[in-house]
Amino acid sequence: MGLFANFNISGSAISAQSVRLNSIASNLANAETLASSEAAAYRSRQPVFQAMLDGQGAAGEVGVRMLGVVESQQAVQRRYDPAHALADAEGFVYGSNVNPVEEMANMLSASRAYQNNVEVMNTSRDLLLRVLSLGS
Repeated sequence: MGLFANFNISGSAISAQSVRLNSIASNLANAETLASSEAAAYRSRQPVFQAMLDGQGAAGEVGVRMLGVVESQQAVQRRYDPAHALADAEGFVYGSNVNPVEEMANMLSASRAYQNNVEVMNTSRDLLLRVLSLGS
């Protein structure tokens, strides 16, 4: 595997972390939303990735591939508030199951992974430029 493969691997990892950061932003934006039923309540969503090693990808590529997005199965918040416009017949409203503290920790992790992959790309570029300057 040469230096050019580093760009593909880091590029796919940067894309994956970007998807992860967007999911976290969506979860945080919906952390305080309310619904009139448990089924309609917002549930935290997390992307699922797969590492592709030794050319496991469709065209022999390596890197990170997104498999999909899963919804959290944790219980949503149920609160008694009969005066609320979204209250059901029993007087309950349902909040999301997003944990803002967990989401912030995930955001820090995704941000660091993104930064690390940018650094890998920059280092690979610098090494490639040094190799090219040796031929001059």
